[in-house]
Amino acid sequence: MSVVLMSDRRVAAVPVRECGEPLVDVRAHGALRVDPRKQDASGAFAYLRQGVLHRLLHAQSLLPAGLRLLYVEGYRPPSLQRRYFEEYAGALGRDNPGWSPARVRDEASRFVSPPEIAPHSAGAAVDLTLMDAEGDELDLGTRMNADPVESEGACYTSATNISAEAAANRNTLATVLSEAGLVNYATEWWHWSWGDRYWALQTNNPTALYGPTEPRVAI
Repeated sequence: MSVVLMSDRRVAAVPVRECGEPLVDVRAHGALRVDPRKQDASGAFAYLRQGVLHRLLHAQSLLPAGLRLLYVEGYRPPSLQRRYFEEYAGALGRDNPGWSPARVRDEASRFVSPPEIAPHSAGAAVDLTLMDAEGDELDLGTRMNADPVESEGACYTSATNISAEAAANRNTLATVLSEAGLVNYATEWWHWSWGDRYWALQTNNPTALYGPTEPRVAI
């Protein structure tokens, strides 16, 4: 399938007109269920730009009765994003010694964004899924953060090698998040963003609102 990758030059070429909106703690609002699986010592995972949180809350209000969003990870400090990317790219390079550096970068970006344009490091992206009224996760076809090799491509949002139930759940998630203005990274059904360079490119906005950021206070 044809996907605009995070490593695409068109993404990096989008200018950022940083609006200065703060990172806010999703947990403080209380309306979203926050899963602890990606919790870090500083609590950075639970932060998002204010505008992104506002849109998530709107998306949740659009869900059918009995369903809720399950928030897993938002903000990722640039240093952590860099480490994730370098580790994954390094493993791909070792496993595929015939690949050029450019191909390694492209293939790595299917799963981890290059740090200089990463939506997570802008506080603009969120990894999330759906849960029912009892707090149980719905089946969306793969575990969250399954890579393309491991999942045989089932992590791609439009993958056909998943059950009808999982496909329906993905459609429910995509419908409400799209209605709220977020865009999906098509290699990861769980990754959605608003206000970053990738969002700007996908929605034909001339500039991004958020660039990579560091918190104004320690978190």
